[in-house]
Amino acid sequence: MQLLEDRIARDGVVKSGNVLKVDSFLNHQIDIDLLDALGAEWARLFQDKPITKILTIEASGIGIACMAALHFDVPVVFAKKTQSLNLDGEMLCTKIDSFTHKKTFDVVVAKRFISPDDHILIIDDFLANGCALRGLIELVGQAGAVVEGLGVAVEKGFQGGGDDLRARGYRVESLAIIESMDAESGAICFRTA
Repeated sequence: MQLLEDRIARDGVVKSGNVLKVDSFLNHQIDIDLLDALGAEWARLFQDKPITKILTIEASGIGIACMAALHFDVPVVFAKKTQSLNLDGEMLCTKIDSFTHKKTFDVVVAKRFISPDDHILIIDDFLANGCALRGLIELVGQAGAVVEGLGVAVEKGFQGGGDDLRARGYRVESLAIIESMDAESGAICFRTA
């Protein structure tokens, strides 16, 4: 998606360790018009699927998932990274290794929010090695629901997570795929079709 690639090229900051900061528009301060355009694009790409819910993980995926949900007219469910006192009933649980945070999170969703009748679109802001998306896929599987696809704002193609998920048969629609980036020069190269 050219709009997103242009914004990353203009405002994204490449840091050492294969980190791309997009916090000025995507996951700290949020450009609502940009997120609305991302949601509209996923709605176009997945218009052939009977999406009943969107699933994401806290915290950075929530804003993106909510804007996408407006275009699908479905609810958003987000996996929580911490167990809290207000969570009750049966839980779907998994562990997810975070590339950004360099730690493993116990991730939970209340079982009552995903049923075997659901057709889930998983949305997230980043795809690096694919651990977060694989964990969300596992939660959907525990519920007996169907994963209809994976919508990603920014995929770091050079880290292989997206290629792995595609090889496993999942439909992954990443709106910007970064082929390479260099912290020293700040250069970002996008994958071309």
